[in-house]
Amino acid sequence: MKPQEKLIGPRSPGMSRRTAIGTGLKGILALSLAPQYLRAALSGPGAPSNRLSIGLIGNGLICSSHFEALVARDDCRIVATCDVRRSKAAAMAARAEAAYGTSGTVVAYQYPEQLLARGDIDAVFVCTPDHWHVAVALAAIRAGKDVYCEKPLTLSVREGRPLVNAARQYGRILQTGTQQRSNASFRKAAEIVRNGLIGDLKYIRTSLGEFPDAPNLPEEPIPGDFDYDRWLGPTPWRPYNERRVRGDYGGGWRCFFEYGGRKNGDWGAHHFDIIQWALGMDESGPVRFIPKGWEGTPYQTHVYASGVRVERVDKGLKSMIEFTGTKGTVWVSRDDYLETDPPSLAKRPLSPDEVHLYASNDHHDDFLGAVRTRQRTISDVETGHRSATVCHLNNIAARLNRPIQWDPAAEVIVGDEVASTYLTRTRRAPYGTL
Repeated sequence: MKPQEKLIGPRSPGMSRRTAIGTGLKGILALSLAPQYLRAALSGPGAPSNRLSIGLIGNGLICSSHFEALVARDDCRIVATCDVRRSKAAAMAARAEAAYGTSGTVVAYQYPEQLLARGDIDAVFVCTPDHWHVAVALAAIRAGKDVYCEKPLTLSVREGRPLVNAARQYGRILQTGTQQRSNASFRKAAEIVRNGLIGDLKYIRTSLGEFPDAPNLPEEPIPGDFDYDRWLGPTPWRPYNERRVRGDYGGGWRCFFEYGGRKNGDWGAHHFDIIQWALGMDESGPVRFIPKGWEGTPYQTHVYASGVRVERVDKGLKSMIEFTGTKGTVWVSRDDYLETDPPSLAKRPLSPDEVHLYASNDHHDDFLGAVRTRQRTISDVETGHRSATVCHLNNIAARLNRPIQWDPAAEVIVGDEVASTYLTRTRRAPYGTL
C-alpha cells in the first residue's frame, strides 16, 4: 500500500485509485463534520473526560428534584451523596447507580467534610435545611468546589457577607436555588417593569402562604443511623422528634424559626428575589420594613427608597406576583403564567436599546455552564444574599412588632440597637464558627 493510501483509506479489490482517494477524502470530511452526538462523545461536555463530577449534600425531599434533572444529563455525573442520616445517603447513592446502570461508582457519606475531601468532585449541591446552608457552602468553597445552594441562601443577615467574600476570594461559582429567574415568564415580567412599560410603579403585591404554628413535640428515640446532634448543628438543643427533622413542604422543620425563616424565607426567597430583579436591586434592597398591623398597616410591607411598596397579600391575588404601575399591571406566576394590562405588553418585543435581562432558561444549565466558563450565574451569591436579607428583615420587623429602617449600602439597621441584635443568631457549641 502506498503511503498516501494509508492516510486516505484502504483500496478494495476492483476499486480504482481515484475512487479510493475520493472515498478516503469523504471519510476525512465526514469525520471533521461528524454528527453532533459523535463529536460530543469524542470531545464535548458529555465525554467521560469532560463530565463534571457532582456531590449531593443533604439527601431529602428537595435533593430529589435536583437528582432527577442531573441523572438525565450527560455532561455531569453524581459520584457522591451525603446525609447525616446514613440510610438517606445510601438510598440516594443506590438511586444514582440504578439510573446509571452501574455498581460501586457512587459513594455515600454521612458528613460533608468526608465528601468535600475528595479531589475529584467539581461541584456540590447543598440541599440541607436552611440552618446548614452557609456552613456547608463555605466549607465547599474553601475545598475548591463550586456550589449550587438551595434558597434562602442564609439563615441570618450576617451570614451572607462572609459567604459572598469567600466566593470572591476563592474564585468559586455559587448559584442560589431561586430557579424562577430561569423562567421566561418571570424574566419577561421583570423586563416589562424594568423598562417602564407599565409607567411608574405604584406598588407590588405577592402571596407567600403560611405554615402552621410550630408544634410542641414530645421526645422520641433517635434512630440509630442518624447523627441528630449534627443535624441540629448551631441551633438550640431540642428533643428529637421525627416531625421536627422532616423535610415536608407543608411543615416539618420549616415551621420552626430555629431552622429557617418560615414563609418569608421559603416562598419569600423566590418572590422577593424576582421583585429585586425587576427593580434592579440585586446589589441593594429596601429601606423600611413594616409589620402587618402596625398602626393599621393591613399587610406585611417593605418600602424601597423610590417609594415603591411591596405588600404580602396572602389571599385574593390572581397571581404569585402583581406589579401595578401608572400605565398598566403585570401578573406573573409559575407554570408560564403571564398576563398584562394592556394585553399587548405580554408579547411586545424589546427594542435593542431597551433593558434585556440575563437570559437563562434552565437553572441547572446555567450553573453547570458557569462551572465551565467561570462566568457568574443568574442567581449569583451576592444576589442570593441580598434577596435573603429582604426575607430576614421582614421577619425581624414582625417578631419585634415594629418598623425597622435599613441602610442597604452599609447593611445595618438604623437607630435600633435591639433590632440590630437580630441580624445574627447565637450558634450552639461546638458549631459556633463559620
